[in-house]
Amino acid sequence: MLTFDLPWAALALPLPLLTYWLLPPAHRQQPALRVPFFSQLATLAPERESRPRPSPRHLLLAALIWCLLVLAACGPRWIGDPLQLPVSGRDLLLAVDISGSMQIEDMVIGNDQVMRVVAIKAVVEQFIRAREGDRIGLILFGSRAYLQAPLTFDRETVAQLLREAQVGFAGEETAIGDAIGLAVKRLRERPGTRHVLILLTDGANTSGTVSPVEAARVAAGEGIVIYTIGIGATEMITRGLFGTGFGARRINPSVDLDEDALQEIARLTGGRYFRARNPQELIDIYALLDELEPVGEETRTYRPQRSLYHWPLAGALLLSVLWATASLLRARRLATRPASRGVAS
Repeated sequence: MLTFDLPWAALALPLPLLTYWLLPPAHRQQPALRVPFFSQLATLAPERESRPRPSPRHLLLAALIWCLLVLAACGPRWIGDPLQLPVSGRDLLLAVDISGSMQIEDMVIGNDQVMRVVAIKAVVEQFIRAREGDRIGLILFGSRAYLQAPLTFDRETVAQLLREAQVGFAGEETAIGDAIGLAVKRLRERPGTRHVLILLTDGANTSGTVSPVEAARVAAGEGIVIYTIGIGATEMITRGLFGTGFGARRINPSVDLDEDALQEIARLTGGRYFRARNPQELIDIYALLDELEPVGEETRTYRPQRSLYHWPLAGALLLSVLWATASLLRARRLATRPASRGVAS
C-alpha cells in the first residue's frame, strides 16, 4: 500500500500557475536597481520580439520536474503486508565465560577432543537461533565483563558475535560477580515481567570488584532469574611422553569450578544450577531451559515500511541536469554560428 507522510505538500502543485497569473511580467515590474547606462545596455540586447518563447516541450518538461519535486516533498512510503511476530515479552541475557581456562580440551565432539569454548559455541548458537520472539543479549566475561550484544530480536547477529568471540579477549581470570552486575544494570530498567540471565562458566570468581553472591542478591531484588551452568569434564587423561601410554595421567580438569557459589546464585534468584560434563549434557541443559523458559505464543503485527521519496527526487534532478546540459550546448552552438559565417565570407 502506498501512503504519504506529508500529503498536504500537494497543495504546492498549482504554485507556478498562480505565480504566472498573479504576478506581472518581469518587464512591467518596477526595477529594484537603477543603472545609469541601462539605455546603452538595451541597445546591445536583442529585440524582445526576436526572443524565442518557451516551447510547449520545455513547458511540459518544467511541469514534470515540478510535479516530481512536489511528489518527493509529500514523502511517499510503501507499506508491505502485515507480518506476525511472536512476542514473549522476555529479555534473555547470556553470560559466557571466555577466560583462559575455556581453552582446556576436555570436550569430545564426534571422535575429536576440542576446547570447552568450541563446544559452548556450537550448543549455545543453536539455542540462540531457536529463541524466536525473545530479545537476546550477550555478555562475555573473563577478568572483565562487557556487553558484546545488547538486547535485540536480531538473533543472527548475536549468534555471529558469539561465534567470533575468542578465549582471552576479556582477560585470563574469571569475574562472575561483575558479569551478574552488568546483567542487572542492563535488565533492571527494561519493561516487561520476565528477565532471565543464563550464566555459563568453568571456574570460580577470581577477579572483579563484585561478589557473585552479593550480585545475585541484587538481581533477586530486581526480579531477575539466573540459571547457572558449570561446564567441564570430571576426568581427563593428559598425554605423556609417548602419547596416552607411559607418563599419561588421569586428572580432574574441573577442580577449580565453584559449584557451591553457582548453586547459591541460582537459589537466591529462583533459578536452577546445571552441570555439563560433556557436549551432550550441555545440549540437554539448553533443551530443558527451553522448557523452563518457553517461547511465548502471543503475536504482534508488524508491517515493513520503505521510503520512496528519493526516486522522484532523483528523477527531477536527472531531468534538470539533462535540460541544463541541452540548453548549454544549444547556447554554445548559437554563439559560434555568426563567427563561422564571418570566416566563410
